[in-house]
Amino acid sequence: MPDCRPPLASPSRPRHVLPPGACDAHCHVFGPADVFPYAEGRSYTPPDAPYEAMAELHQRLGVERAVVVQANCHGSDHRALLDALARSGGRYRGVALLGADATESGVRQLHEGGVRAARFNFVPHLGGAPDPAVFDHVVALIAPLGWHLCLHLDGAMLPELLPRLAALPLPFVVDHMGRLKAADGLASPAMRALLGLAAVPQAWVKVSGIDRIASGKRPFAEGVPFVRALAEALPDRCLWGTDWPHPNVAGDMPDDGELVDMFFDACPDAALRQRILVDNPVRLYGFE
Repeated sequence: MPDCRPPLASPSRPRHVLPPGACDAHCHVFGPADVFPYAEGRSYTPPDAPYEAMAELHQRLGVERAVVVQANCHGSDHRALLDALARSGGRYRGVALLGADATESGVRQLHEGGVRAARFNFVPHLGGAPDPAVFDHVVALIAPLGWHLCLHLDGAMLPELLPRLAALPLPFVVDHMGRLKAADGLASPAMRALLGLAAVPQAWVKVSGIDRIASGKRPFAEGVPFVRALAEALPDRCLWGTDWPHPNVAGDMPDDGELVDMFFDACPDAALRQRILVDNPVRLYGFE
């Protein structure tokens, strides 16, 4: 039985129109479980959120491209992800979860299927920091293919991790604004660490998960100043995403139409929006 809630059945249509080629740089596909079973030993069981529902949402929002991130509940079985990428006709790219058993041939197969990054979870509720040897093993496999890393971590971890990350031979992306807490303010250590990534050439930040940094009450307006500050600090290394279907949300379930409008509130400059929504994903993920 699912132990987390489904996304809203009928999210609103955004008031604002996304630019052509706009990319949702962080979303997930779950199941369907009778076709793509969830992993044994998973930390949560979601309700199905299949490719068809994701594609319908993106059409509703005006999203033309997306980055589908392999979910913890599917573990290292990437069949649901690869199916979604294949069915997108090149409009979607993928982010894999790789471990000690990852091989050069397996990574090559993922690359041919449209995967362009590997993700590591550092947060406690998804198992905590990875084994350093496994981390190094995966980096060695993916760097020759021009991939990058997506890092799901707490922003407070950044000062300790940054020397190692800055020495990596590939770019890295901090997901969900480092899961900082808006209540701690723009001058918090976590936010200062994120803004400091502007000085690290291979560092990127996703301004996704605004609901996760806010109080949990829609429309999550207290997150807007953080999105604005990060977009202005890293205009060429910032990405935006919905985080649909919003697994393990503790507060209000986000309305994805509202999330689009909140991004426009946070980023009123059309040229900057074009970079974050279109140009930056093209450059990092290799969209045509």
